[in-house]
Amino acid sequence: MTHPILLGSEVAGAVLDHALTLGADFAELFVERRRRSQVSLLSSQIESISGGLDFGIGVRLCYGHKVLYGYTNSSDREELLRIVTLLAAKDRRDPLVTRTAFDFTALTDRHPVREPLARDRMLEAKIAYLQTMDRIARAESPLISQFSGDALGWEQEVAIFNSEGLEVRDRRHYNRLMARAIAMKDGEQSVGYEAPGALMGWEHSALIDPQQLAQTAARQALIKLGAAPCPSGTLPVIMDNGFGGVIFHEACGHLLETTSVAKKASVFHDKMGQLIANPAVSAIDEGLSPNAWGSINIDDEGMATQNTQLIQDGVLTGFLVDRMGALKTGYARTGSGRRESYKFAPTSRMRNTYIQAGPHSLDDMLATVDYGIYAKKMGGGSVQPGTGEFNFNVQEAYLIEKGKVTRPLKSATLIGTGPQVLKEISMVGNNLALAAGMCGSVSGSVPTTVGQPALKVDNILVGGNG
Repeated sequence: MTHPILLGSEVAGAVLDHALTLGADFAELFVERRRRSQVSLLSSQIESISGGLDFGIGVRLCYGHKVLYGYTNSSDREELLRIVTLLAAKDRRDPLVTRTAFDFTALTDRHPVREPLARDRMLEAKIAYLQTMDRIARAESPLISQFSGDALGWEQEVAIFNSEGLEVRDRRHYNRLMARAIAMKDGEQSVGYEAPGALMGWEHSALIDPQQLAQTAARQALIKLGAAPCPSGTLPVIMDNGFGGVIFHEACGHLLETTSVAKKASVFHDKMGQLIANPAVSAIDEGLSPNAWGSINIDDEGMATQNTQLIQDGVLTGFLVDRMGALKTGYARTGSGRRESYKFAPTSRMRNTYIQAGPHSLDDMLATVDYGIYAKKMGGGSVQPGTGEFNFNVQEAYLIEKGKVTRPLKSATLIGTGPQVLKEISMVGNNLALAAGMCGSVSGSVPTTVGQPALKVDNILVGGNG
C-alpha cells in the first residue's frame, strides 16, 4: 500500500536524537491524520451531514518506567524539539543510549478496502440507506414512534517512528451503521438498537441488509412492550452469541491487560498458569480476523498484530501486553498497544476478544434449564475495575420453562463478577458470532470487537423488575 508522507524521516530522526541527548531511554513519535464523515437521520429527515480532518503528532519519552507525553498539531521541526525539551525538563540527564537508524517496514495490508472515505462519492447512497431503514422500521408497526439511523466512517493514516529504528506507516478504514428504534404503547416506551461495524470502507454496507437491520432494531423495541416482569434471584442464564461477549470483555478482558496487571490491580495478576474458568472455556484476543471491527495491521506502537490465547481449557495462558507493560511485568509484548488518537499515550488494550466456540447447540443448552433466563441480546452496564464486579442490562430477555423459551420479559439485570461467571459457565455453544463496540480506557476510546457463542451460566444473580 502507498501512503502520503505525514512526517519526513529526517525531521523524525532529529527529534528522537534530541530526546536521547536529554537522557531518555526511549522516544517515539506517533503521527496521525484522521478524516471523518457522518450522516444522521432522525424523524424521517436527514438531521445532519458532518465531517472533518484532524492532524497531530504525539511525542512519548520514557525514563525507566516513567512515561512523559505531549502532542501538537504542527509538524514543524522546531515545535517538536520544543515539546521534547519541555517534557524532559524535570528528568533530563546524561545520555544513556543512542538512536538506531530507521529501518522502514513495509506492511502487508490484511484488511483491504474498496470504497475508502478519501474517495467518498457515496453521500447519496448513505442517505438512501438510512431512508430505507426508516421506512422499513416504521412499517413494522404503528407502535414504532421514532427511528434514528447513522452512517459513520473514518480513515486514520498513521506513521510511527521510535528511537529503536522503527519506521512504519499504516492506514485504517472504519465503517459503522447504526439503527435505533423506539416503540411506545400506553405510556410505556422501549428501545431497540443495532450497530454493526467493520474495518472496511462503504462496501461494508453491501454486507448489511438495511431491511434486516431496521427490522431487528424495531423487533427488539416491540418485543418488550407488554412483556412479563422478569423474575429475580439466582438463576441459570443462557447468554446468546455476539454482543453477549460484552460481559467477558468488560468483566474479564480488562483484568487481563497489563495496564491493570502491572499495578496488581487485577485479581488475575498472579494467576498465570492456573485454572480460572470452567474447563469448557477458552478465550482469545486477536487482530487478524479479516476486516473485523477490532482488527489492526499493527498496534499503535508499530508492532504487528497477532493471536493471543488468554484462556485455554479454563487455564490462564496470556495477558495483553504493550511496551511499558512488558517492561513492568516481564511478559512479552502481544501487539496490544492502542490509543484513540495522537492525543493519548498507548496502553495495553483489547482488539477482537471472544470466548471460542464449543460443541453444543443452543437447543442443547435450553434443554438443560427447567426455569431460567434466555438473554438473547445484552445491553450496557457498569464494571468495577480490579475485581470485575458487574451490573449489566439484558436488552432482550425471555423466560425459559422446562427447556423451552416461552415469553418475553422486561429488561433483566445480570449481577456478578467476571471471575465468578467464568467458573459458572458449564456449556459453550457452536454458534460463535462477533459484534462491534467502542471501548474506553486510559488511552481513550478504540474500536473493539466483543463476541462469544451462546453460553450456559449455571448460576448468576438476576435482578428483575417486578
